[in-house]
Amino acid sequence: MANNNTVLGAAKTAKKDEFYTQLTDIEKEIRHYKKHFKDKVVLCNCDDPFESNFFKYFVLNFNKLGLKKLIATCYSTSPIRGKQFDYTVDVDGQMSFFIENMQSSSLVIDKVFDTNKKPYKAVVTTVYDKTGDGGLDMLDIAKLFESGENQLEELEGDGDFRSDECINILKEADIVVTNPPFSLFREYINTIVKYEKKFLVIGHQNAIKYSDLFPLFMENKIWLGYGFQGNVGFFESPYEDTAVSSQHKEGLIRVSGVMWFTNMDIKKRHEELILTATYNEDKYIKFDNYNAINIDKVIEIPCDYEGIMGVPITFMDKFNPEQFELYGRTGNIEWAESDACNFFTPPSIEQQNIYKKQNKTWRVQNGYYVKNGIAITVYDRLFIRNKRPEKPLEVNI
Repeated sequence: MANNNTVLGAAKTAKKDEFYTQLTDIEKEIRHYKKHFKDKVVLCNCDDPFESNFFKYFVLNFNKLGLKKLIATCYSTSPIRGKQFDYTVDVDGQMSFFIENMQSSSLVIDKVFDTNKKPYKAVVTTVYDKTGDGGLDMLDIAKLFESGENQLEELEGDGDFRSDECINILKEADIVVTNPPFSLFREYINTIVKYEKKFLVIGHQNAIKYSDLFPLFMENKIWLGYGFQGNVGFFESPYEDTAVSSQHKEGLIRVSGVMWFTNMDIKKRHEELILTATYNEDKYIKFDNYNAINIDKVIEIPCDYEGIMGVPITFMDKFNPEQFELYGRTGNIEWAESDACNFFTPPSIEQQNIYKKQNKTWRVQNGYYVKNGIAITVYDRLFIRNKRPEKPLEVNI
């Protein structure tokens, strides 16, 4: 099977950020947050309003959600055009609209247009059946822009979310919802957290380990949403899909490890993780450099263990701060050697040199145990403690 983490890694390196979220995935996630949107200003600041399914979702559900205002901006021209409705600008700067599968619409003007699209800001404050046909669709939205009841304005800059212009737009928003560029995810999160905005965004699970983002999880300033099935997302993208045929979906690219990140409270965050395993010192290996036991799978977390445990980063999808305490993670030498980590005991320098000769990638801050004289390094681990350890209930049969 192709490794789609490689796809994301390559995207980050090459700054290929064109991964367009399906409308069904947006609908499935946002249904858990609807109470948060009433009377709020929503910003989709990585979304061309004429291409983004985020914009389509919010504009068509504007009244159901009780939104006060919807704003959408984009950074640059996308290779995917006209998925919802498109626009053209003639030589005089006159804007006209083109609706998918509605070429006969009176909104389409037969002129020679300048097809070099520029970053725009779409501002929606009213949504209704403008055409009077008894329904609500993107044709109504286009006509509301055309009539001036909603505004479409060309941005002065390039639409970069970090620009002063877009920061001022961000300040106006209450909630930010989008799929930000994978290559800029770290900077994106830091920006919206800096301005204390509520958010719901898509990113990769590796972001949990980022040195400047993990403290946000520690401080309960960010957590994971409901997510994609199996943490696998299928996105519209101009890039080649490397998934095997059994996992391939026509016109979409498969990306594993994708998650929703948020700071809006949801029911999932308070759900108790049911633990059925029990601690047995013969079953659970202790790290040699951390006073903690190693857990390979979330399902193997013992219900009765009182000490610190090193669990996979996928545990964050089940993390309930009322049930568990989050201490830190492997791989961070500064944290391991700080007072915040009082359960780290590195081997002697002499022993460290031996382990490095055995494996040149060995690092003292990574969790490991020794077997037959060989240091076995485990994958990234988060250190947690069960706040309410208890023996499993006995079942009489």
